[in-house]
Amino acid sequence: MSEPGEETNVEDARGRHGRLRPSGRVLAVAYLGFAGAALALAATAAVAPLATWERAGAALGLVALAAMAVQFVTSGRFQTVSGRLGIDRIMAFHKIAAWWVLVGLVLHPLFYVLPTWADDAALGRERLVAYLTLPHYRSGVAALAALALLVASSALRERLPWRYEAWRASHVALALVAVGGGLHHAATVGRFSADGPLLGLWWAVGLGVALVVAVLYGWRWLRLHRRPWRLARTVRLADRMWELDIQPAPGTPPWRYRAGQFVWMTEGRRRMPLFDHPFSIADSPRRPGLSLIVKEAGDFTRTVGTLAPGTPIGIDGPYGEFTLEAHDGDAVLLLAGGVGIAPIMGLLRDMVARGERRPVRLGYAAGRPQNFACLAEIEAAGAVLDIQTTLASEEAAAGWQGVVGRLDRARLEAMLDGLDPARTVCFICGPGPMVTAVCDTLLALGVPAAHVVYERFDYAAGAASRLDRQRTLGFLAIGAGLAALAGVFTAAG
Repeated sequence: MSEPGEETNVEDARGRHGRLRPSGRVLAVAYLGFAGAALALAATAAVAPLATWERAGAALGLVALAAMAVQFVTSGRFQTVSGRLGIDRIMAFHKIAAWWVLVGLVLHPLFYVLPTWADDAALGRERLVAYLTLPHYRSGVAALAALALLVASSALRERLPWRYEAWRASHVALALVAVGGGLHHAATVGRFSADGPLLGLWWAVGLGVALVVAVLYGWRWLRLHRRPWRLARTVRLADRMWELDIQPAPGTPPWRYRAGQFVWMTEGRRRMPLFDHPFSIADSPRRPGLSLIVKEAGDFTRTVGTLAPGTPIGIDGPYGEFTLEAHDGDAVLLLAGGVGIAPIMGLLRDMVARGERRPVRLGYAAGRPQNFACLAEIEAAGAVLDIQTTLASEEAAAGWQGVVGRLDRARLEAMLDGLDPARTVCFICGPGPMVTAVCDTLLALGVPAAHVVYERFDYAAGAASRLDRQRTLGFLAIGAGLAALAGVFTAAG
């Protein structure tokens, strides 16, 4: 993983410290249950009867506020939440959920004025203007404006002339304004929240959000400085691609991870979570320290080649389930595109260190021959592993001995030759279009969806592959569940 970009067994369901992690279905039920709890508590409030559209507007506001608070723990920074889902899934959910929160909060005041508007359009407009301008509604308006800016800036981030760190800072600030303003609005003018148990829930939510922020930007900042690492050396692997050898500083306690996971990394005086960047670990936990393979692609990564040995490094992690331990199979297919070789090398190095006995097939694609990294090490792995390697360059060059083209259906079919697709676990990491094409092809070749494990670098990419579309439909079902809860609350009035 670089800068921007279920089959269950006992070990798969537990975190790196042995704690049981909930499955995706359990998390979905908990998500809906939390929003449903807000509506259930609202149903106990003694309020004057509301018109159907007004009650629907209140319900949408309540579920949207609850869902907005949950966004703080679906940011990919909490292994208990994202561990079983993977960073791709949890970030995709985070993005989609932001849209239905925004839709719910936009409809919230509109539904309140709809009955008036239907009777008298001028009076309806006057009432809507009052909601948007009167002093006691300002916190709600501020929350809605902040959320709209947050969602818009996230959708357009690749087009905005902002540094990554500036966008991150604005994202955090707008999120705090949105949830803080929303909670204040509910507690001060909300008909169902002004008193009683629902008000207690909103106070608990506010404290929970404050705790999350304190952990992310306080406790983790402290850990970055109390458990420092040092850059031992930087090695140029290929065109604009570097490997960072990072070792724990004296006094830093032992650190455990699994091959294929990723970390959030900062350096020098900028060792705070606001300035960190995600990178896959390109190493085996059986070797000292850790290695990161980084490609120059953004403001921060363009400077990694100039970092001096001894530079203080902050490491937050590990995260992710792009690991052999979490996915069972009789054979392993590793597929990398560009700097996607980073976690693939982590898996490969770990299999070499362990003396893996299963058949291994490696496919590695790049734009030009000079973009390939670690070729000598990949070749040397053949002395330990039952491995066959396919190197594919999109461009030909003098002396190039690999194939020219992409990892298309014919090449993937050849790589699977002699293996049982139904018992082969496939790990894919690379740019979005490559991941999409390879995922769909593997499914067509008989690899089960549960055995296709992928990470991509561009979270801005749309849901293009079959697995992406299935995942998105599942997320939309959760959004539909929120709407259904709001409908039940409305009908109960």
